[in-house]
Amino acid sequence: MANVRYHVSLRSLTHVFQDSRRALTALADVALDVAWGQFLTVIGPSGCGKSTLLRIIGGLLRPSEGEVLIDGAAPVESQRRRDIGLVFQDPALLPWRTVLSNVRLPLEIDHGARDRTAPSPEELLELTGLADFHSYYPHELSGGMQQRVAIARALAFDPSLLLMDEPFGALDEITRSAMRYELLRIWSAGGGAPSGAEGRPTRRPHKTVVFVTHSIPEAIALSDRVVVLSPRPGTVRAAIDIELPRPRTQEMERTAPFLDYADQLRNLLKEAPA
Repeated sequence: MANVRYHVSLRSLTHVFQDSRRALTALADVALDVAWGQFLTVIGPSGCGKSTLLRIIGGLLRPSEGEVLIDGAAPVESQRRRDIGLVFQDPALLPWRTVLSNVRLPLEIDHGARDRTAPSPEELLELTGLADFHSYYPHELSGGMQQRVAIARALAFDPSLLLMDEPFGALDEITRSAMRYELLRIWSAGGGAPSGAEGRPTRRPHKTVVFVTHSIPEAIALSDRVVVLSPRPGTVRAAIDIELPRPRTQEMERTAPFLDYADQLRNLLKEAPA
C-alpha cells in the first residue's frame, strides 16, 4: 500500500473476552505505532492484556473493536507471506527431533514457502550460536539454548516482524540476563538500512520486534521504546523512548541513565490505579 509509514499500527483497539457468565474487557482503546526495525517492549501488571495484545498483532486473535495494520494491511496478509515470527515462553520443541530438525520443521510443514534469500537452517544455527549442537536433542540442552533454538525456528522464513511473549520468563536470573544480550546480538546481526520516503525501509533493516516482559531491566536493556500498560483493561499509560547508545552491554545496567529509566518505569507502574 502507498504512504505506509509504520510497520505496525493499532487504532482504537479493544478486546473483550465473553463467556456464558460475563464479559471481561482485556484491552481498551489501545493506539500504538511501531516503526520499521524498532525494538519495542510492552510491560505492565499481570492481567493487563500484554499477551492478548501480542496475539492480536500476530493475527491469532481478532479484536472486538479497532484496527490492526502490519505494513498497511491486516495481519492475515503478513501471515500469508510468512512475515511474522512468534516466540513464546515455552520453546515447544519436539523432543524426538534434533536441534537442526526442529529449526527445519516450519520449512517441512510449509514446503516451498521459504524465500530464496532467507538464511538456511544451518545459517540460523550459526547466527544463534548453536552450530556445534545441531545434532543434540532438546533434553540435552539448557533452557537458554532451547530458547535459542525457538528463536532460530521463528526466523526460518526470515520474517520482518518478530513477536516475543516473555521468552525468557522461565529461565533463572543469571541465564535470563545473558539471554537478553544474546537476543540483541542476533537482532543486531540483521543489519541496518535507510528508510524510504514514506518510512518503509528501502532495504531490510533490523527486524521489528514487539517484546512482552515483566522485567524492567530487560525492557530497558533491549528496547528503543517501552510501552507501559495500565491494569485491566489495558490502555497505553506511557511510551518511553530509551535513548541509550547501542550496542548495549551488561555493564550499562549499572550506569546512572539506565537506573533513571528504571526509576521512571517503576514509578509509572506504581502510580497505576489498582
